[in-house]
Amino acid sequence: MVLIFVFAGMVHSQWLETTINVPDSLCGMTDPQAFTYNAMNNKIYVGGRTGNNVIVIDGATNEKIAKIPAGPDIIALCWNSTNDKVYCANYGSNTVTVIDGVSNSMITTIPVGKGPYALVSNPTNNKVYCANSADTQNGNVTVIDGGSNNVIATIPVGSNPQALLYNPTNSKVYCANYLSDNVTVIDVATNSVITTIPVDSTPRALVYNPTNNKVYCANYNSKTVTVIDGASDSVMTTITVGDEPCAFAWNLVQNRTYVANSGSSSISVIRDVIGIDESPVAVPLQPKLSISPNPFTGKTEIKWLLPEGNFQFKIYDATGKAVKQWDCRLLKPSGHIIWSGTDDSGKKLPAGVYFCRLENTNSNMTQKVILMK
Repeated sequence: MVLIFVFAGMVHSQWLETTINVPDSLCGMTDPQAFTYNAMNNKIYVGGRTGNNVIVIDGATNEKIAKIPAGPDIIALCWNSTNDKVYCANYGSNTVTVIDGVSNSMITTIPVGKGPYALVSNPTNNKVYCANSADTQNGNVTVIDGGSNNVIATIPVGSNPQALLYNPTNSKVYCANYLSDNVTVIDVATNSVITTIPVDSTPRALVYNPTNNKVYCANYNSKTVTVIDGASDSVMTTITVGDEPCAFAWNLVQNRTYVANSGSSSISVIRDVIGIDESPVAVPLQPKLSISPNPFTGKTEIKWLLPEGNFQFKIYDATGKAVKQWDCRLLKPSGHIIWSGTDDSGKKLPAGVYFCRLENTNSNMTQKVILMK
């Protein structure tokens, strides 16, 4: 006999917790259009079209805790985990504002190219890249040193660059050029262009798949997604999706890519059949993965409950790069590993969000783990 209980008013576990209104007496900002998250201290940074400031929200209380002066028409934000700084692209003033993530104060303002539109952080080399899109004939990317906040290079790309992506596997940055129908590949060591990849009409968004080292490019006016090999920078295939694809999300657990199609009010789901098995065989034992303490500072214990067999543990950083790996042979259903927040070379990793992934013939599981200072 199966008993089913229905509670009035409770149809699922998701609900609107609160709404944070702008503008108000603190922020004076309207039209919020840019976000970034600081995993080191659980803060959310918000930028808007007007107000010339960045609002800081406490992730625990949802309260606005600071207002930081910035430029007009803030169109992009990114967090640099290496130095705990937030970078703010001010489209209306051709500048990037640098914010201290600890004190919530402005450090400096950096002149960049015309119409800064997209930002991406490279934690491996401690660089920040800013795509400048307003000069439709001579698009470029400004390279900022994350330590000194100085501009160290300006790299010519295609026309009207609108998206940036960091590939940690091959140490490259990809830049989608909306009006020249191509993607520029940048070497992060030399700050030079490696190659330019032709794609379909008006590339607008990029996402990285670290499982198989692939770059996905949404072509807004072509109803397609171009799949690029991250090692060779060659086009692997082009996939037809909905009308006006404009945004991506990648699912680490199932190795699927989600595409938002604004023109057809739909979401396309792309499955990478070469990647992780998305339909594991059912087994009597219910697999479990747990991490405690989490967050942690010194060491944490990773526990599992699995069927017998070979498996791997991998730790990914927030960019999708695998930084630590264990190859294991399971001789009994349960076990554990102690992780001290180091990479494969034994070097201590910076504080931030990481993902512990267990890969087994029958089960693939992922848990978020936060390494604190």
